[in-house]
Amino acid sequence: MSDPAATFLRDGWLRFPAEPSVLAWAAHALPVAIDAAADRANAHWLRCGGTWFVGVDALPNDAEGRIGAGSVLAGAARDFLSTQPGAALSLHRAQVSICYPGYPQPMAGESDTAFAFRRERDAAHVDGLLAEGAPKQRFLREPHAWILGIALSSGEGGASPTVLWEGSHTVMRAAFRRAFHGIPPGRWGEVDVTAIYAAARREVFARCRRMVLGLQPGEACVFHRHLLHGMASWAEGAAAPAFGRIIAWFRPQFSTLDEWMSAD
Repeated sequence: MSDPAATFLRDGWLRFPAEPSVLAWAAHALPVAIDAAADRANAHWLRCGGTWFVGVDALPNDAEGRIGAGSVLAGAARDFLSTQPGAALSLHRAQVSICYPGYPQPMAGESDTAFAFRRERDAAHVDGLLAEGAPKQRFLREPHAWILGIALSSGEGGASPTVLWEGSHTVMRAAFRRAFHGIPPGRWGEVDVTAIYAAARREVFARCRRMVLGLQPGEACVFHRHLLHGMASWAEGAAAPAFGRIIAWFRPQFSTLDEWMSAD
C-alpha cells in the first residue's frame, strides 16, 4: 500500500491482510465472542428473527484491546489509526456482530419499508446517527472518530459480508455540513437530519461503487466515520461455522461533536 493516508482520504476505507499478531488476537477473542452470544444476559441483542446478534459492547476487552491475559490489539491497522484524528482515544468494549444463515428476517415492529431497505440496500447507514421516536427521526448522538473491524471467524463471500460505498464519505460529509451550517456545534444533536440523510444516501447509491468485503480471520478494515456501509443478506448456500460469521467492531468516540465534522 503505497500511500494509505491518501487512499483513505480518497476512498474512505482500507483493508489490511491478516498478520500474526492480529490472527493471535482474533483466535483469543473468538471463543469469548461465542460465549458472549450464548450468555442469557445478552439475549436482547439477538435481532432479525434470530439471524443477527448485534452484540454492542459484548467483548470484554480493555482500553488496549486485551481480553483477559491476552495481548494488546496491534498490527498494521492500529499503526495506521495512530496517524489519524482520534489516535489517542482508548478502545471501548468491542461490538460482537454475528450473522447466521437466513439473515435478514423481519424484526418485531419493523415496517415493510424498513425491512425492504435492510434486505435490498444492506441497511446502509452512517454510524452514530440514531433513529428516535415515532415516526423515526435521526440525530447525531455518537461522534465516532473511525471504525475498525476485525474478522474473528471464516465465512464465504455470501455469508452476510460487510458492504460499503466507496467514496461515499465525501457525499455524506457534504450533506452533514449543509445540515449543521450556521448552528453551534453544541446544538448539532438537536438537528433532525432525517431528510438530508435520506437524500444523501440516494445520491451515494447513484454515484458510488458498492464494495463487498468477505473478511477472513485476522483481516481488518478501517472505515472513515462518514462512510456509508452496511451488511448484505445471507446468500443461499453460503457457508460459515455453526457459531456464525463474526466480526469485532471498534468505534471510539470524540469528546465533542465539532471534532466529528472538523477532523479529516
